[in-house]
Amino acid sequence: MELRAYQGQRNHFISVISGQVKRVDNQLASQNWHPGKIINLSEMPSVPDARLSGKEPIFRTDHFSLDTNKKRMTTLDVLIIGAGAAGLMAARELAKAGKKVIILEARDRIGGRIHTLEAAGFSVPVETGAEFIHGDLPLTLQLLKEAGISHRAIGGETWRVEQGERQGEPASDDWSALIANLEKLDRDVPIAAFLDQHFGDDRYTSLRNSVRRYAEGYDAADPGRASALALLEEWTSDDDNQYRLPGGYGKLMDFLREESGAAGCRLRLSTVAEEIRWQPGRVEVVTNGRQRYVARRALVTVPLGVLQSETGSRGHLGFTPALPQKRAAAQAIGFGAAIKILLEFKVAFWEDGAFQEPQVRPMPGLGFLLSDAPVPTWWTQWPERTAVLTGWLAGPGAEKLRNTDENELLEKALDSLASLFCVRKAVLRDALRIGKVINWTADPFARGAYAYATVEAKEARKVLSQPVHDTLFFAGEALYEGPAGGTVEAALVSGRDAAKAISSGERGPSTE
Repeated sequence: MELRAYQGQRNHFISVISGQVKRVDNQLASQNWHPGKIINLSEMPSVPDARLSGKEPIFRTDHFSLDTNKKRMTTLDVLIIGAGAAGLMAARELAKAGKKVIILEARDRIGGRIHTLEAAGFSVPVETGAEFIHGDLPLTLQLLKEAGISHRAIGGETWRVEQGERQGEPASDDWSALIANLEKLDRDVPIAAFLDQHFGDDRYTSLRNSVRRYAEGYDAADPGRASALALLEEWTSDDDNQYRLPGGYGKLMDFLREESGAAGCRLRLSTVAEEIRWQPGRVEVVTNGRQRYVARRALVTVPLGVLQSETGSRGHLGFTPALPQKRAAAQAIGFGAAIKILLEFKVAFWEDGAFQEPQVRPMPGLGFLLSDAPVPTWWTQWPERTAVLTGWLAGPGAEKLRNTDENELLEKALDSLASLFCVRKAVLRDALRIGKVINWTADPFARGAYAYATVEAKEARKVLSQPVHDTLFFAGEALYEGPAGGTVEAALVSGRDAAKAISSGERGPSTE
């Protein structure tokens, strides 16, 4: 590490390093030091237990962070913004590669959009964010094996209710026609425009509604922006296996934190990065407490919603100089709104005989419930036998409720369940043990659930993924290219790949 010593500071250097005057003076003399000479601190004598005075530092603080606990200057290679899956994965890889790393996390916890509640009034651990492993995803399964964390296949019956009536599977002939027409596309279009053009007749109303609900519910997407070709790839995937972690995703996040910490990475919670001031080879991150962290590089892993946020809004991360190409690229990728509702009842009323209501509609063995209710998607903890139901509202419907009060959202959830199961709302309310609403769209440090592919997303991801002068790097599930978009796997892979690029010095093309 090279730093420039400025004229007139030699005496100050001697005064602040107690007990080391003679050694340092001799070392400087042996190197023919003179004011303005570049010196290499790695060749300087060690200064054990040195303490800095409260005066101005004697050197520029380029590439340094002040550890306020130990009161000493520490060389810093990488600042990681965000301790979600991508940030923790990158931290582990970088720290193991010998890099000196600090993670700055806005929340008072790690995990980002992964958050397992283990002691919040529920009888079992519940997930407020990511919950499922969507397929046999290699990096996720590898990490679970390393950590000794088990996973279990999900299942149960899938029930469908529309207009108050149970429905069967969508018509296979219509679905086959949908796939066949999508495969003929020579250019990408939004899925809503595709449906209007090829399936606009009244006889396809059920198919159109089914496709739109799927895009909104599963992908948290706006059908008016969602890529038809990306949905085709998703729908024709051969990997239908789905898993859940019995103890929650939080255990995997804890494992990554422990691994990175053991390798020397440090973590700063409740530290909101508000601005990144950068120049080639140097970044300075200014936080909500007006603290400043300086390093050679920064890896930005905040959710796409934060990159899309307006200047001055809570949680916004600014760049100086600005990065207009990066901002435009972020805006071109879809980011889905989502609200998750966790309800635990005294009994699993969807099973036969749980309620004595005369018109009750039981759904024994319920795994998933898909509907046209205000909160349309519900699932159980199957194969675990619990009385927990999870409600899910995503896409434009969730966006409209961004600023809705939590109590009002809970009432919408109970209204939905009352109509779907033909149970009086008062009976449901009496049977409710505990409820929690998680409005990810209103969360200033998330601003939504996960990314989805738009027609412009492929090119936008390329722009957003490119480093800026080998100094600013970006990672996260929104930047992932592959079949597991919008998942924890996507975040882990993106974080790992960004760490690899930083460690190996692979610069690639630079933007801005």
